[in-house]
Amino acid sequence: MLALVVAVPIALAAASPLLAWRDAVYIASGFAGILALALLLVQPLLAGGYLPALPARRGRPVHAWLGAVLVALILLHVAGLWLTSPPDVIDALLFASPTPFSVWGVVAMWAVFASAALAAWRARFRLAPRTWRLAHTVLAVVIVLGSVLHAWLVDGTMEPLSKAVFCLLVLVATAKVIHDLRALTLIRRTRRPADRSA
Repeated sequence: MLALVVAVPIALAAASPLLAWRDAVYIASGFAGILALALLLVQPLLAGGYLPALPARRGRPVHAWLGAVLVALILLHVAGLWLTSPPDVIDALLFASPTPFSVWGVVAMWAVFASAALAAWRARFRLAPRTWRLAHTVLAVVIVLGSVLHAWLVDGTMEPLSKAVFCLLVLVATAKVIHDLRALTLIRRTRRPADRSA
């Protein structure tokens, strides 16, 4: 089911008539962005252990690996746009672009890079589990909101209805996982004093 949910908007984007007059670099850049958006649906499901074949303990290493893939896709997305129109990328990175979708895209991009850096240097920073979870969750919210707004505001190759449904699913999946993991953390904290007294 998840494969179908991810494949449909990608297939519809691949059939877009707008691709007819785009060059290969621009198309590759666009699809790197679409695949990055697709990963934002998979990532919370892995972190929460909602995929039948990958419960939480097995899913989290895959979550980390796909985080690196997400970084690579974003770099490809930006690099392709740079090759096709450097001034637009410079304006976006400097938050000087007149298009609102650029701002949200850049915010999400930096949040992804910050999340990846935090994960890579977690041991060096000696972050407490609670601090790590809070920082990672805040960055995940920024990533998802920024990416969804970026995708929604771009009038590009993604078919509007499938894009809207997919963006909604990304938001719902992220919110559910954050809520459920928060509830699980609270349950564990309330059990600890009882366990010690027993």
